Amino acid sequence: MLKYMLRRCVEMAGAMLVMSLLVFMLGRALGDPVSLLLSDYATAEDRALLTQELGLDKPLAVQYLTFLSKALRGDLGRSISADRQPVVDSVMRRLPASLQLAAAALLVSLLVGIPLGILAALRYDSWIDHLVRGIALVGQSVPVFWLGIVLMFIFSVLLGWLPTSGYGQLRNIVLPAATMSLFSIAAVTRLTRNSMREALDSDYVRLARIKGLAESRVIWQHALSNSLVPVLTFMGTFFATMITGAVVIETVFGWPGIGRLAFEAILARDFPLMQAVVLVMTALFMSANLAVDVLQAWLDPRVRL
Repeated sequence: MLKYMLRRCVEMAGAMLVMSLLVFMLGRALGDPVSLLLSDYATAEDRALLTQELGLDKPLAVQYLTFLSKALRGDLGRSISADRQPVVDSVMRRLPASLQLAAAALLVSLLVGIPLGILAALRYDSWIDHLVRGIALVGQSVPVFWLGIVLMFIFSVLLGWLPTSGYGQLRNIVLPAATMSLFSIAAVTRLTRNSMREALDSDYVRLARIKGLAESRVIWQHALSNSLVPVLTFMGTFFATMITGAVVIETVFGWPGIGRLAFEAILARDFPLMQAVVLVMTALFMSANLAVDVLQAWLDPRVRL
C-alpha cells in the first residue's frame, strides 16, 4: 500500500508541475497586466519601472522558475484587480463557501440517489424501474444554468419561499445545492441500480438465499454493502468536480465561492488570481482522486497489484 501511495504522489506532483506551466503560459497569453495597472496618463518611465517590478522584463523561462519557486513557498503573487492583495488569501476566503455548497449537494445526491437506485433494482423492469430510469435520464440531460433559473423563478419569484442569492444562512444554500445535485443524483441512481442488479445476480447472494437467510438481510447486508463500493468511489471523485466545476451555479445564484471568483478574475483579466484559482482547483481535484484511489486500493487488493 505504501509503495502504491508513493507512486500516486509522484504522479500527482508531475501533473501539478505540468499544470503550473500551462497556467503560467495561458496567463501571459491573456494580455499585458502593466496596461491594467497603469492609468492613461502613465509615462514610458512608469511602464518600464512597473514592468521591472513585476519581473516581466526577464525571459519567460526565468519568470516561470521564479513563479514556481514562489508557488512552492505558498506565494502565488498579488491580485491586479483587488488592491494588490495576495491571491492565496482571496482564494482561501472563498474556498469554504465552495466546500459547503459541494458538501450539501453531495449529501442530497446520496440521500436521494441511493434509495432510488435500490428501489429500481428491486423492482427491475417494472414501471417503477422505468420511471426511475427516466428521471435519471432527465437529470443528466437538463442544463444546470437553465435548471437554476427555473428553480429561482418558481421558489423565489412566484412562491417567495427561498432567496435568489445570498450566503450565511441555511435557506441560502437550498436552491444552489438542489441545482448542483441534480446531475449527481441521476448518476448515483443509475450506478446504484446497475451495481445492485449485479450483486443480486451474483453467486454469493444466491448462496445466502440457499442458506435460508431472510430476504431483508440478503438485500441490505450482502447485496447493498458490495454495491456501494463503486458509488462511494464515484462520489469521492465527483465531490472535487462539484467544487471545481461550480462556476455557472455560483454565478447564477451569486454564491461567493471560488467558481465565481474565477469568473470575476477572467472578466478583470487578473492573471495572478486566475493562476491561483486554477492551481487550487487542480490540487483539490487531484487530492480527491488520490484519496479515492487509495480507498479503492484498500478495499480491492487487485488495484494495488
